[in-house]
Amino acid sequence: MQVYHEYMNRPHLTDKQKKLLDFLKTSIETTGTSPSLRTVAAALDISHAAVAQGLKTLETKSYIRRDGRYSRTIHILNPAGELSGTQRQKSVPIIGQITAGLPMYAQQEWAGSVVVDGQLFQGNDLFALEVTGDSMKDAGILDRDLAICKPRQYARDKEIVVALIRHEEATVKRFFLHRNHIELRPENPLFAPQVYGFDEVLIQGKVVGIIRGPGWEL
Repeated sequence: MQVYHEYMNRPHLTDKQKKLLDFLKTSIETTGTSPSLRTVAAALDISHAAVAQGLKTLETKSYIRRDGRYSRTIHILNPAGELSGTQRQKSVPIIGQITAGLPMYAQQEWAGSVVVDGQLFQGNDLFALEVTGDSMKDAGILDRDLAICKPRQYARDKEIVVALIRHEEATVKRFFLHRNHIELRPENPLFAPQVYGFDEVLIQGKVVGIIRGPGWEL
């Protein structure tokens, strides 16, 4: 029996099982989706029943994971039992020109995209905004960094958010709600807090992480 050395911590695979796993990995990495039983059977010249049994064995041995017994979606697992790196990746659009009236995640003018780890940055409709200037440097957010944001239309005190000012200018600041106004506070003593009326600020999202610039371009 041939040992599949990449997975020394798990039960060994037979040659047929390794061939099936290799085909699944290549197919998912190439197309981004799991192949059908028919596709696998045709490619490996085996029966549908043999494919189904092989998938069950790979799942039992912790090489793959399926969302459900009858689900077509197959996840390749690494030796730690986690999703492989390629399947954790997700593409996040970078905000370009802002269209008034649309929330950030619904913008249609993108300045490219950035690939992030889906386990670190979870959730749907994430978007990225390039930070300009060093007004948030004491929070570790530097000029040309990408702020990865989770869309939200509200904010809690002290959260770092993306706010749209007067439907025109997007800014990344720390949020404070006061009785008569909203304060957007920088994290740099050289910059003064910004004070706005309630009707001048639209919260667009919460900053959930930072991709360090300037080498983020794709």
